Amino acid sequence: MIKLKNFSTSPPVGFSKKECNKEMETFHKKLFALQNIFYADSRFALLVIFQALDTAGKDGSIRHVMSCMNPMGVHVNSFKQPSPEELKHDFLWRIYPNFPAKGMIEVFNRSYYEDILVPSITKKLSKEHISHRCELINLIEQHLKLNNIHVLKFFLHVSSEEQEKRIKERLTQPHKKWKYAKNDKVAAHKWDDYMKVYDMIINKCNTPEWHIIPSDKRWYRNYEVAKILTKHLESLHLKYPD
Repeated sequence: MIKLKNFSTSPPVGFSKKECNKEMETFHKKLFALQNIFYADSRFALLVIFQALDTAGKDGSIRHVMSCMNPMGVHVNSFKQPSPEELKHDFLWRIYPNFPAKGMIEVFNRSYYEDILVPSITKKLSKEHISHRCELINLIEQHLKLNNIHVLKFFLHVSSEEQEKRIKERLTQPHKKWKYAKNDKVAAHKWDDYMKVYDMIINKCNTPEWHIIPSDKRWYRNYEVAKILTKHLESLHLKYPD
């Protein structure tokens, strides 16, 4: 049983910001080259999912890790609160058209996992309904794999203390204030509830596995995401067409 409380939100001992930032330069060069071949190869597609509590750094991770890639081969989609039109349909209706085509990398800033997280917190769906959604997501991700659409799932793990600090930064710093929403404080007060739901999600929907990223330090968070993404692309043995 995976429990988020057993995972540190801080970098492991022995990692320095200077060394990780230097390594990031290497990852950026590799990712630029790998994504170029990935696009030309066109045997695979890649879906990268970022889930996290507010302020954990979904936007920052995407910006810092993906900035080295050719925009023609990468698309980012942010799934916010469903619109009135989207609520008229099943929860996957707005998701399915955004799965990537072969050769493309699609990044989900939040995802269909919000449709488990939010109703679990608000108690608007029964446990049976939530369980059904978990089973359906597992089938969808299995279907994607069978169609050569790989899925990388990142949970950016930030401590309650660091989250509180970042919420205060959003309130006091002009270049961050636009990101602040009243729900930020509400979610922070329900920290334990969110952790319990994420424990459930990670355990019930762990194929493909979740990568739990220590995210109290932005530089280490970016380093880990870039490292995992690089290793995954290298494992595909990509090649240019003959």
